[in-house]
Amino acid sequence: MPFLLTLFLLVILPTPLFAAHGVSIAGDLRYPADFHQFAYTSSEARKGGRLVLHDIGSFDKLNPFTLKGEPPLAMASLVFEPLAVASLDEPFSQYGLLAEAIEIAPDQRSVLFTLNPLARFSDGQPVRAEDVGYSLDLFKSDQVHPHFNYYYQDIEGYDVVDEHRIRFRFTRVNRELHLIAAQLPVLPKHQHSQNGFAGSGLLPPVASGPYLVAEINPGKSITYRRNPDYWAIDHPTRRNMYNFDEIIVKYYKDQTIALEAFKAGEFDFIAISIAKQWARDMEGKRFTDGSIVKKSFPHHNNAGMQGFVMNTRNELFQDRRVRQALGMALDFEWINSALFHDQYTRNNSFFSNSPLAASGLPEGLELQYLEPFRKALPVEVFTTPPTPVRTDGPQGLRSNLITARDLLAAAGWQVRDGVLVNALGQPFRFEILLVSPAFERVMASYVQNLRRLGIQAEYRSIDTALYIDRVKKFDFDMIVTTYGQSQSPGNEQRNYWHSSAAKRPGSNNYAGIASEVVDALVDKIIYATSTEELTAACRALDRVLWYGYYLVPNWYLAVHRISYHNKFSTPSDLPLYYQPFDLLMTWWQRR
Repeated sequence: MPFLLTLFLLVILPTPLFAAHGVSIAGDLRYPADFHQFAYTSSEARKGGRLVLHDIGSFDKLNPFTLKGEPPLAMASLVFEPLAVASLDEPFSQYGLLAEAIEIAPDQRSVLFTLNPLARFSDGQPVRAEDVGYSLDLFKSDQVHPHFNYYYQDIEGYDVVDEHRIRFRFTRVNRELHLIAAQLPVLPKHQHSQNGFAGSGLLPPVASGPYLVAEINPGKSITYRRNPDYWAIDHPTRRNMYNFDEIIVKYYKDQTIALEAFKAGEFDFIAISIAKQWARDMEGKRFTDGSIVKKSFPHHNNAGMQGFVMNTRNELFQDRRVRQALGMALDFEWINSALFHDQYTRNNSFFSNSPLAASGLPEGLELQYLEPFRKALPVEVFTTPPTPVRTDGPQGLRSNLITARDLLAAAGWQVRDGVLVNALGQPFRFEILLVSPAFERVMASYVQNLRRLGIQAEYRSIDTALYIDRVKKFDFDMIVTTYGQSQSPGNEQRNYWHSSAAKRPGSNNYAGIASEVVDALVDKIIYATSTEELTAACRALDRVLWYGYYLVPNWYLAVHRISYHNKFSTPSDLPLYYQPFDLLMTWWQRR
């Protein structure tokens, strides 16, 4: 997966701040300057042992920051480090790592980072302010994946104060930008001056993180080894974490093959994303005798949105009525019961499972944000609460398909001899591109319903590397994707929805949205100056996206489904906002 970017907000304070060990939205932090460790870690943790993980597909590079190619799992988080790291049990807090102090200017237009003098790259060289400046230049350039450009674009420049201090200057006040700046991965200028930023595709990188690349079997496996000289082993944000001496990642063709390999003991830990596997395929003696643990872990993450995304660059999907009709054909209630064992909740927002989700009718500040665009927006934005269509009523799916038929007819499509065609007699035909065969059983139901409308839809699973390449180039009709959201949405919304990302290869604007209204509301989110403004802007954007019908809403879980071989000890407390890999990095091997 690409380098994961988690966003957090910072409150605008009217008075100067002293250099602090961390920052938060409310001006207070759970952990004081002298804290020992995060509460979701354990002082009983011990270093040692080997952890074997898996991933799907393959990898062809070790640089996780470029657009071309695919890096191995966990490269960015195990090998590289940012200036500050998030607390997983606070929604809006970060604590200094490479930076031991963070000082925000009174006018909120700059932030000064003081580097930890102990910080070292894996070759023993100290981390200096010039490395931070070099990294910022790099991540604002066209040498990296384009989502970094969007993320850091409001950082205007920097001033190197001395060897250990650097000031970032901002183009304008943005209440989250100080924390965005603190998430900058710091790369060694001296190493790149010798090998270039990309270097050799599989050249092990020099970085400051807890692990080194020890062994590579191209495309098949990678071994990370804990750096015995890791500078931050006793740092409070790292203490009792990253406990395994070795982490090996093995690659498999698909999730079905991987699950069988897991049950056979080829690797240690798996997060399950397929409902059928969780309900039916994880049984047998090793589960009943406790050799393999199967457990749901609750979380409080913003669930965002998963959906079948339509590529509006394709003329077929440019009419909003057509997109709405395609959404009417999904029978979620049947799928959830027959295929998912009633495990899922329907997405009802682009910020599902979050107070940022729109509900009811717009009012107050939210309505104020929408009002200037009333003439350009569908009337439903103002009159109808965003609600997924249902099929569990008296008429079931039939009523929805009748509505879909009428929408398609209004858009100029008619059924002739069982085939939906336009005025030129051209059939309504498209392909759904999949990366996992496990999703084919879901698509079989959806495609069957589309055929009842005369639509000739087909689905096809392709090789992971080819799929990633085609998606980066927007070479698809429809895909299944997830728009993850943090507890505090911000700059990443540009990469998801803004018109500037619509034609930029590698962006997450898969739908090709190019809307002045969406652009304006994205800016409202990014430059919100209070929680009230942020919430109103997110809800307003939510409504506009919902009634743009750019995707067919899917489903989400409020738990992580995790299974592991019973060889680990774990902390007593769970974090609140986390992914399975974050949790695993607090575990250790039982002796």
